[in-house]
Amino acid sequence: MSGNPLAVAEPWDLVADGYAEFAPAIMQPFSDCAIEFAALTPSSQVIDVAAGTGLLSLLAAPQVAQVHAIDFSGSMLARLDAAAQAAGLTNIQTRVGDGQALPFDDEQFDAGFSMFGLMFFPERAKGFAELFRVLRPGATAVVSSWAPVQEAPLMRLMFSAFRAADPSVEEPQPNYLSLENPEVFQSEMRSAGFEGVSIQRHSTSLAFADAGQLWDTMARSSAPLVLCRRKLGEQVWAERAAVMRDYLAEHYRPHHPLSTTAFLGIGHKPS
Repeated sequence: MSGNPLAVAEPWDLVADGYAEFAPAIMQPFSDCAIEFAALTPSSQVIDVAAGTGLLSLLAAPQVAQVHAIDFSGSMLARLDAAAQAAGLTNIQTRVGDGQALPFDDEQFDAGFSMFGLMFFPERAKGFAELFRVLRPGATAVVSSWAPVQEAPLMRLMFSAFRAADPSVEEPQPNYLSLENPEVFQSEMRSAGFEGVSIQRHSTSLAFADAGQLWDTMARSSAPLVLCRRKLGEQVWAERAAVMRDYLAEHYRPHHPLSTTAFLGIGHKPS
């Protein structure tokens, strides 16, 4: 079992509001690519595993018959329900559940997705196996994972700000046993039974009006920062947040684009 603090629902419940508001600016280009790879049709039945606030579900719903969105965070799914209602989408069904034990029958879906969710599962093999199980023969699966921090100037800048506030923080190192490693990513999809597996690198850039907007976006939508805030307490967090904001004000040029990179794993269930 993993000791990853992001493999439980609590931090995602805490960050749900900010995530729903700010994360789409970073996430949408990757969800758009994933949907293109899946070749959806008006009759498609789709599953969105670890759906979060449902960006992919909301983008896919107008193109398909039904989307089933599952996540272990009820708070995240509540934001998805509200967004679907506001958009007049009636074909998204949400369900609180575990992506490692999907509450669906075998061979039920024509396409399956997990955008930056399965990567956190304590037992990724179960996540891939369950996704494979619920897909129909010939169906496409698309799973995404962040590339190493070193390949993402946006994340490097935020880490530098964090380190300015706490010099004891160690620089994040690539985890070659995770889906950050394309070879591991491909191997785990193949082991679950997927064929024609390819791992594709995609990048997107995001610019902010100023350092204040950058800070607000990341502080409100980042589960790791929310966890850090809870651990430190409000007084210490306020002190460190002030240092981080000052660092960003000094090092971020307004409207300068910052990129982040992800891997998309695309596989097919044999017909």
